[in-house]
Amino acid sequence: MADRVHPQDSPPSSNNSSEAKPVPTPGTYVVQVPKDQIYRYPPPGNARHYESLTKRKPHRSCCCRCLCYTFSLLLILIIALGITVGVLYLIFRPESPKYSISDFTIKNFNLTSSSSPVSPQFNVTVRAENPNNKIGVYYRKGSSMTVVYSDVSLCNGELPAFYQPTNNVTVFKTALKGSNVILGNAVKTELRNEQMKGKVPFKVNIRVPVKVKVGAVKSWEIIVKVKCDIIVNALTAKSKIVSKDCKYSVRFW
Repeated sequence: MADRVHPQDSPPSSNNSSEAKPVPTPGTYVVQVPKDQIYRYPPPGNARHYESLTKRKPHRSCCCRCLCYTFSLLLILIIALGITVGVLYLIFRPESPKYSISDFTIKNFNLTSSSSPVSPQFNVTVRAENPNNKIGVYYRKGSSMTVVYSDVSLCNGELPAFYQPTNNVTVFKTALKGSNVILGNAVKTELRNEQMKGKVPFKVNIRVPVKVKVGAVKSWEIIVKVKCDIIVNALTAKSKIVSKDCKYSVRFW
């Protein structure tokens, strides 16, 4: 136990001055604590803070290790995927398919009446070329084709579903029909003037889902979009293509 010294009015007398103990100042207390008890028991607030810190350190270390393992695994997967894609490219040497319009004829495009709607019919012949030696293409159901003039959709239809083998050119004719299409007087006047000049521009938009076959493996469904700018000389069944330009894009997901 600690020794407690009470204040006194006057210091005690002693015959031996060398053995006299120091006298505390009146009005003060002196508490003596053994050295083995100093800092052994921290205040409750500090003790709780210390315990919380000691518990957090292992948690942070575990999180850091998990993040390092995750990033390392992700990096390995990316490298492996890149190597696989590179090897497949060197083996199969894939080439982009080619699309064009080889014929474009028109029926029932009556512009004589300025107020009545029109119901035109278009026969569009599409040429699809697969130049690959080891890759086939499945053209699936659910495709669409539209003919547009001045942002007005004139008719629509769909492509046939078929399989195109390697090193193959497939030509197919698609009949597109429009029904009661309303054209303004300005649009009809513009069509007449362009027909007199022998240059009537149209846009042909094609959207088709496909699957690619590599060996015995089929890919997931891919969307191919083809956009063609085409100019014909007349709005008749004997119309001829003056110029054409087709571009395509692929959506893998």
